[in-house]
Parts: sequence; structure tokens; C-alpha cells
Amino acid sequence: MLGWADVVADRTDEIGSAMLHFLAQHTPPEGAKTVPLAEEQGEIAGISYRMRGSGPPLVLLPLFLAPSQWEPLVSRLSQQYCTITLGGVELGAVAILESRGRAAGYLRLVQALTDATRLQPGQTVLDVGCGTGVVARWLVRHTAGQNRIIGVDINRYLLQEALALAQKEGLEGTVEFREGSAEALPFPDNSFDVTMSVTVIEEVDAQQMLAEMVRVTNPGGRVAVVARAMDMPFLMNLRLRAELKAKVDAPGVLGGVAERGCADASLYQRFHQAELTQVQMFPSLPAFDGSEPTMLQFMQDGLLAKLTEGEAQQWQSARAQAEAEGTFFMTWPHHCAVGTKP
Repeated sequence: MLGWADVVADRTDEIGSAMLHFLAQHTPPEGAKTVPLAEEQGEIAGISYRMRGSGPPLVLLPLFLAPSQWEPLVSRLSQQYCTITLGGVELGAVAILESRGRAAGYLRLVQALTDATRLQPGQTVLDVGCGTGVVARWLVRHTAGQNRIIGVDINRYLLQEALALAQKEGLEGTVEFREGSAEALPFPDNSFDVTMSVTVIEEVDAQQMLAEMVRVTNPGGRVAVVARAMDMPFLMNLRLRAELKAKVDAPGVLGGVAERGCADASLYQRFHQAELTQVQMFPSLPAFDGSEPTMLQFMQDGLLAKLTEGEAQQWQSARAQAEAEGTFFMTWPHHCAVGTKP
């Protein structure tokens, strides 16, 4: 899955023509009426919607992490269809990121990272690659609004969702979101007391991103990074035969890493190479259980895709047994590092 692929923006004409050709082959049932709907947007039960155009209804679900989503095609599609684009906290990547951000094991990781930065009231914080803003919003609540917190992300879609979620929680004025690349942060040198990033350094040029984080951090300030660990076991609390247990627990069984990304213990060496001092290094193994089913389903889907049909059935049977006993969890290992800028 190429989660960040912006396919509709990159291949607008090609995809638009193919969609319209496909849709033209599916006519409404006999007697069906086209009801004209006013252009509007809103939210129902955590699902946001925007309606444009007229004609038979065409519902478009989120395209995982694509920055442009369906937007480049909407004007063309809405000439023939009442185009309804959906989003919000209950769908797609936003639902997964928010579910992860609510999981107790994951929050313990974020808490440990924050504690290691020795964040003080009044200090400024930059969250690099903030996504839906789930960590930034947690920081606002954790610090009782005593710190200026800015989230930056290259993904316009996620930033829109982050802003909507912050507004829903009444956090306007306490957290700010800006568009920008982790490899070229849109801030002057020495701008923040704490610069942090959670599971972004795997997706970019790790050396460039870390250099940028150090650049925008004040002297004496702290740089904090969490990376998914592709070199640590993905432990799962299941009773499985030894061969299958070794396969599902193996390092790298979930997730991936970009060509120049960092998803292993080299994170710690990179901190020293960046001339950060007082470097703290702590691997973490956050556990996910049934309390956050969206995140758990995402992890399970990724795992089962790598198993044979027989292995998948054995794994699901073992999961059902562990859940009946109240002992089931899956872990996703991470490397964490915090250092001080001289």
C-alpha cells in the first residue's frame, strides 16, 4: 500500500476518464428520481461530508493518506453527479491515527518522551509531522494549555482534519497547525524550546529531517524523536506453534521504511552525529488490545496479508482464544531518543 501516493493529483485526467467511463455503464434503476441537493457541508456521527453538483449521488471515501484526496477531480465529476466526499474521525487513515493516539500503551510512550524533554510551562513546542494533531492535542491537555504548541505537516488533508478536531475540542488558540515539510521546516533558526516528532522519520530523508529539527531548536532546547522499530520483534500474546510464532513476531513484519528513512537503532547514532548532547535512548514496546479496535484491525490486516490462508486461520483462532481469556494484545516496537542542542 503506497499510503502517501497522491494518485488523483498525479493522474487526474487518466483517472477521471476511467471513472466516468465506468460510472456510465451503471445506470440508475428504472423509476429512480434524481433529487437536487443544495451544495453544503457538515458532519454526522463523526463523518464529515461535502456535497457538490447534481445528478445521481456519487459517494467518495477517503484515499488513505493522499494529500489531495479526490479534490482535483471533484469539479469534473460534479458536472454529472451529486458528488459527496466523506472524511472525518471515523474513516480511513484519520480513524487509524486517532485510534492509535488514544491507546494506553501508545500514550505511555508519548508521556515518556515528553517527560524526557523536561518541558516547562511557557516553553514553545513544535510537533513535526503532526498528522491529525492527536499528539499536539494531548500535549495541550497534558500541559493545561501553558505551552505554545505548533504542529506542522506536509499533508493538507491531515491538516484540515487536525484543525477540525482541535476546534471540536475547543482548543483554538492553544494549538496551531501549519503546512510544511519535515525536510525544510518553515521556521527561522532557534525558534522552539522543544522540537519533537513521532513516527515520521521513517518516511523521509532522516538525516535532513533531524538536521532541520536541530536547526529550529533553541540552544539548550531538546530534540525528541520516535521511530517505528523494524529491527525489534513484534511480540504478540498468543499461543501459536513455534514456527508461526516466530513468523508473526519477526522484526519488520509490519510497516515499512523509505529509502532514506530511519526505522532502527541507528536513530541513536544519528543523534550523536547531529552533535546533540545528553542523549537519552529508550526502546519502547507499546501494546494494543481490543480497547482500540480500529488500530488493532489495521495491525491485523497488515499481518494477515503476509500469512498463508492456513496460517491466518490459526492466528485468528489463537486470537479468539486469547480474547476469551482476556489476555490478547499485539505490540508495535519503537525507538525513542531525546537530546539537547548545545
